[in-house]
Amino acid sequence: MISTKGYAAMNAGEDLVEWTFERRDLGPKDVQFDILFCGVCHSDLHQIRNDWFEGIFPMVPGHEIVGRVAKIGDEVSKFKVGDLVGTGCMVDSCGKCESCHDGEEQYCAEGNIQTYNNVNKYTDGMPTYGGYSKTIVVKEEFVLHVPENLDIAGTAPLLCAGITTYSPLRHWKVGKGSKLAVLGLGGLGHMAVKFGVAFGAEVTVLSTSESKREDAKRLGAHHFVITTNKDEFKAAAKSFDFILDTVSAEHDIASYMSLLKTNGTHICVGVPPKPAQIPPFSLIMSRNSVAGSMIGGIAETQEMLDFCGEHNITSDVEVINMNYIDEAYSRMEKNDVKYRFVIDMTTL
Repeated sequence: MISTKGYAAMNAGEDLVEWTFERRDLGPKDVQFDILFCGVCHSDLHQIRNDWFEGIFPMVPGHEIVGRVAKIGDEVSKFKVGDLVGTGCMVDSCGKCESCHDGEEQYCAEGNIQTYNNVNKYTDGMPTYGGYSKTIVVKEEFVLHVPENLDIAGTAPLLCAGITTYSPLRHWKVGKGSKLAVLGLGGLGHMAVKFGVAFGAEVTVLSTSESKREDAKRLGAHHFVITTNKDEFKAAAKSFDFILDTVSAEHDIASYMSLLKTNGTHICVGVPPKPAQIPPFSLIMSRNSVAGSMIGGIAETQEMLDFCGEHNITSDVEVINMNYIDEAYSRMEKNDVKYRFVIDMTTL
């Protein structure tokens, strides 16, 4: 076993503390890499609080992980020591089902193995521990090449916030000629704006905060709508082919659907704590659709990283020390970050 150090919630709802734990020994198809930066996702906070389901404790969060390869197994062929690599939200899947064969491991019929707060039934049966730590061991197929030209800290959130927005935009073929609205300008939303603009879409940011207007413009958005302004909201009716909904707080999806054109699609990537209420009339009057999307598969995530390398796209980040994490969580709940906290793991 490999002894390492990380930050963990020892029990649900508790502050994170330093914790020494063990990772599995390097197998023939495994890659061990030392973690340089790890992004802080809102889902980290949800999971240490058991907001969604009963967690496995102690819990080491973190699934936006970038580092350099320290060791490789004897059968590893895609990586070498010193490579800049990353791992996102999953570290394994069954590899046999239709989704896995189609390169969509995130929808594995047997269940993909999450990077933390999961048990890897396909390998050692041990709990998985995330990126708030010094080093990690990951199956080669779930390790990604990171372009060397990108800012490393800004790259870490691409492994979740990036692919969570890239994947649905690609799936629904959002691009030149599309009118895209991005609902919410946070960790996910600011990446959706960057990708939407890069794909050639006409991008509008929908926000409740006037303070986001200048940032939306800086990020490349073509238009900005304050959704609490009744006149602005009404003027935007039936304007968009797609709404990419990144909001994780409770909100009225049905009202936003009035902004869709006929045959428009409202795509949910944020996860509010309560179920949405969507009256059928919101759907049938304009033949609209409500859809959802998670992250992408491994091949698509690599495609996204390569695209970011070619277009110099990274996340806007605030780099923090490991011992600042609880303060970062508090600020994140107040939307007091532009737009993603990233932990410098050398501070652990």
